[in-house]
Amino acid sequence: MPRSPARHSRVLGPRRGKAVVWETVDSLVSDLISVVGAGHVLTDPQVLAGYTTDWTRRYGGAARCAVRPGSTAEVAEAIRVCARHGRPVIPQGGNTGLVGGSVPGGGPAGAAAPVVLSTRRLRQLGPVDTLAAQVTAGAGVTIAELRGHAAAAGFEYGVNLASRDSATVGGTIATNAGGVHTIRYGGTRAQLLGVEAVLADGSVISRLGGIPSDNTGYDLAQLLAGSEGTLAVITAARLRLWPAEPPVATVLAGVDGAGAAAALYAEIRSRIPSVRAAEYFEAPGLTLVRAHTGLPAPLGSDYPAYLLVEAGGPPGNAERMAEIPLLADAAVAVDGPGRAALWAYRERHTESISAAGIPHKLDLAVPLARLAGLRAGLDEVVKAASAPADPLTIVFGHIGAGNLHVNILGPDPGDDTVDEAVFDLSAAHGGTISAEHGIGRAKARWLHLSRTAPEIAAMRAVKAALDPSGLLNPGVLLA
Repeated sequence: MPRSPARHSRVLGPRRGKAVVWETVDSLVSDLISVVGAGHVLTDPQVLAGYTTDWTRRYGGAARCAVRPGSTAEVAEAIRVCARHGRPVIPQGGNTGLVGGSVPGGGPAGAAAPVVLSTRRLRQLGPVDTLAAQVTAGAGVTIAELRGHAAAAGFEYGVNLASRDSATVGGTIATNAGGVHTIRYGGTRAQLLGVEAVLADGSVISRLGGIPSDNTGYDLAQLLAGSEGTLAVITAARLRLWPAEPPVATVLAGVDGAGAAAALYAEIRSRIPSVRAAEYFEAPGLTLVRAHTGLPAPLGSDYPAYLLVEAGGPPGNAERMAEIPLLADAAVAVDGPGRAALWAYRERHTESISAAGIPHKLDLAVPLARLAGLRAGLDEVVKAASAPADPLTIVFGHIGAGNLHVNILGPDPGDDTVDEAVFDLSAAHGGTISAEHGIGRAKARWLHLSRTAPEIAAMRAVKAALDPSGLLNPGVLLA
C-alpha cells in the first residue's frame, strides 16, 4: 500500500494587517507548484468550484486542486507529477461541456481526489497560412477568438456554436463538437489536420505540419478527436480554414413541427445550395426565451415550431429565399443586425433554460426520415418516465443534421430515469444517444445503445494501450 503523501505548511499571509494564514500543502501540490508556479495551482474551495462543476450543474465532484500549465512542456511535467502521486487527471478546456466529461466524478470510496488540468493558458495563435488556408492554435484559444483571427485574414473557421466565447479549441476537438454550421463545413473532425498532445506517460506527440496528403500510418489526430480526454491532453492543433462566405440572408419561418421543418429545409436546400445553417425550435422554448429576454414575438402569428435558415453565396440568394412559396409567413433579414435579431430566438435557448432550472440536457440524432417519428413519440416517453413530476420539454437543434437537443425541466437532476427512456427512444429510431455533446460520465453506461460490443472492446483496447494505468479522465466515455 502506498504511503500517504508528506505534508508541510507554508505561510500565505499576513496581508494588509490581516492575521497570518496557514495552509497545509501536500507534496503533490508542492510538486505541481514547482512546475507551473504557485499562482497556477488552485486549491481554494471557492475557486475550485468553477473547475469541478459542469455547465449544467448536474455533474461534478471533488478535486485536490486545479493546475494551469502555460506550455506543452508544463503539461507533460504536470502529468508526470500526477502519475508519480497516483492522482487521476481531468483535462478541461472552457468547461462548457454538458455531460460531465470535463469535471471530476464521485469516484469510489477512498479514492484519491483527482487533479483538474486546465488548458486555458495554452493560448498561442499562429499567423493564418493564407496559401494553405490553415492555422495553428493552442488548446486554450476560444472558438470566438479563432473565428475572429481567421476572419481578419479573409477566412472562416467551420465550427461555430453558441458557447463560442468560452468553448476552447482543445475542448471542441476532445468532444468533436458540431455547431450551427455542421451542414456546410462538417464537425470539428472535418477541420482537424494535426495535433500536439501529451500522452499519459508524459511523452509528447506533435504533428502540426498540416500536410493534407500524408499516408504514413495511423491518423492520431482523428483518433484523439472525440476521445474526451481519455487518451491524451491536447495542447495545440493545426486547423483547416475556409474562404470567407458571409451570410446573405437569414429566414425565420413558422412550421407545424419537426417533420414539416425537415421538409422545408430540404426544399430550401434544393433551391439554394449554399445553406449554412438550418435550426429548429418549438413554441414552449420560444415562450421561455421571450420571458427570459423580453424579446418580441418574431412573426405575426404563433406556430407550434419554427425553422431558422441561414444562406450564404451570392446576394441574389436573398431574393431566391424570399420567393420560396412555403415561406408564406416568415421574417427575412439581409443585414447584420437583422440576422442577429433572428438568431437570438434560437441561440438564447440555452441560457433561458438554465435560468429556469437544472435541466436534463440530451442531444440525439436520427436519420432525417425518422425525425418526425422520434419527435411524435417523445412527449409521451418523457411524461411516463418523469412521473410524478410534471415535465416541461424544450426541444431545439440542428435539424439539417437530424440533431435534436431535448431539454427536460422538472425531474430531479439526480434521477436518470427520463434520460434512459429518451435514449431508448432514439435507439429505437436508428439514432444515436450523442450527436455532439459526447458521452462523458453522464452517458457512459448507455454507450451500448449506439456502439456494438466489438466496437466498445476496440475502444477499451486503445485506451489500455495509451493509458494503461487509467490516469486520464477515468469513468468518462468508457464506464
